[in-house]
Amino acid sequence: RPNGLLFHSDQGVQYSSLRFRQHLWRYQIKQSMSRRGNCWDNAPMERFFRSLKTEWVPETGYRSFAEAKQSITDYVIGYYSGIRPHRHNDDLPPNVAESMYWKTYKPVASFT
Repeated sequence: RPNGLLFHSDQGVQYSSLRFRQHLWRYQIKQSMSRRGNCWDNAPMERFFRSLKTEWVPETGYRSFAEAKQSITDYVIGYYSGIRPHRHNDDLPPNVAESMYWKTYKPVASFT
């Protein structure tokens, strides 16, 4: 079990119920919730998970935790970051956009 685990969610009744909160407390998981009426603070992660579920995860799920871990790692490291175009990056994958950024990066000041 990892230490310092954070569970972030909206304020849905299933996440704010006493039973659920006690379950998190039992396993020493810190709970984080979006503020009421503020859906934007979790939007990037919700968008990522939507992509993962619709583009990658089989409809029937995985046969084991090890299979899920390997497949999702392949998605994040291989496909999502290395191949999949992202509109925010002018349709470039994140790894390519970051590489281009560092090639054109000009420091503000020189410390020589």
